[in-house]
Amino acid sequence: MPMHEKPTASPQAATRPESDSSVPVLTRAHARRLREIYRSAGWPSQDGVEIELLAAGMVERLLQPSGGETLRVTDTGIQFLAQALQRNRQALSSHDALVAQVARSLLLAGRVVWTGLAVRAQLPGADADNAADTADDGAANDAQEAPDHAQAPFDLTAAQGARSKLRWKVCKPDVFSVRNTTVAAYLQPVVHEIKVSRADLLGDLRMRDKRDSYLDIGGQCWYVLGCDARGRPIAQVDEVPPACGVIYALPDGRLDVARHAPARAIADLPFALWMALAKATPLSLSAVTENEEPGQASLQAQGAPQDDAA
Repeated sequence: MPMHEKPTASPQAATRPESDSSVPVLTRAHARRLREIYRSAGWPSQDGVEIELLAAGMVERLLQPSGGETLRVTDTGIQFLAQALQRNRQALSSHDALVAQVARSLLLAGRVVWTGLAVRAQLPGADADNAADTADDGAANDAQEAPDHAQAPFDLTAAQGARSKLRWKVCKPDVFSVRNTTVAAYLQPVVHEIKVSRADLLGDLRMRDKRDSYLDIGGQCWYVLGCDARGRPIAQVDEVPPACGVIYALPDGRLDVARHAPARAIADLPFALWMALAKATPLSLSAVTENEEPGQASLQAQGAPQDDAA
């Protein structure tokens, strides 16, 4: 058979495995490898991921005149990449839309709001909280283990006597806000973490350092949870540690507080946080307001603080 006829057989073969139960299930790792092959010269890796891509008809082998083999993404592989790209765009759009909705509600409540911050937070040393991390492992996926979090709440005062063991972690809260006040003690910083995917939420809850960093820079930490395709919240309240509040973003556009976040008094913001805020630009209401009339959803149950109480 002439060498140039070999690539033409692969796209036809790739259409048949769709109904074949023996075809491997493709994951994000396969999509990532497929993108790498598409962007590169197609040199084979000869590993398990590549074998499964070949079996699924996503790539094909081409024999070069020099005698070596390269890989080429088939038409079926291109369609798979396009579908994965579309899903990623939809997820990102849903996340960005919910970020804007939460930011708009906070702005309407009179708070100063930032998004896209990268802030350094102080955490206790690994030796200080190693036992707590072991007890806390996997609690995000098992609601029955939630009381363990309540018995060991985040408390920076325990680390004040051992500053040499403190460590830094860069955190990136989706939404960060403070009260519009001139008194440092009345700022009441709050972090809102936005989640529209259950897998993303569960992965986030497994990282205790990330959650503790939010609690370090904010007096309150809220998880704002979107809904799935059936209109159900992506997680139950008990799946989120009690140190954080839970807000449901309902399909009708309302933000419903399912559980209040414990408040922790902060006398003044850390200097590193002040510098990050000074370098960033707070949001304006026009930047997060849609073309139509601004949404009426607000964090009513959260009880946004009023400056006149300061």
